[in-house]
Amino acid sequence: MNAKKVMKKNPTKTSTTVTSMKEYAQILLDLKKKIQEAQIKATMSANKELIKLYWYIGKTIVERQKEDSWGSNIIECLAKDLQTSFPGLGGFSRANVFRMQAFYSAYEKVAQPARQLEDLPFFNIPWFHNVVIMQKLKNNDERLWYAQKAIENGWSRTMLETWIKSELHNRQGKAVTNFSKVLPAPQSDMAQQALKEGGFFYVKVKESLRLNMLYEKTLTQ
Repeated sequence: MNAKKVMKKNPTKTSTTVTSMKEYAQILLDLKKKIQEAQIKATMSANKELIKLYWYIGKTIVERQKEDSWGSNIIECLAKDLQTSFPGLGGFSRANVFRMQAFYSAYEKVAQPARQLEDLPFFNIPWFHNVVIMQKLKNNDERLWYAQKAIENGWSRTMLETWIKSELHNRQGKAVTNFSKVLPAPQSDMAQQALKEGGFFYVKVKESLRLNMLYEKTLTQ
């Protein structure tokens, strides 16, 4: 703004309210902060729903394996059918569907009824952060520790891998018992990666659903 003052006239009064540039700058700063906070809340909420969906798909596969002896061929067929049903969506590749199965299998015993799913750190980090943790660590206590620390510090996947490789948990210690619900900073690498994974997913879901509805409509005409 070029003006030194922002003036706002009240039509019901003859007096004029004058806002200094310093006050205006603070108001703008506060609003920008609120917008960023709302953005990260929406992003992490979308990300959580995505992880819960992957959990459900993994759970379905594991249950079918136990009850109906599903093998690799059926899981591969499921992945192809999901890709066909949601063209361009992504996330349902053969490799990723098998990761969903592994995700549920890894934490099935951790997520007991006494704990709400959303309270576990795994549901509050981007999917490929989870993939790194599953692949690099075998101990669930260590997995919980790194997932929580990733949230608290807003680690990118690269940074997460670096800290796992350096065995940071051995230097800082202490198992995670109380899961922090603090959100990563909007500017953090984790927030940006969650925006790409979770936000992109929901845009694609809406588009895929729209195309499916149009296709079904043509079949009934």
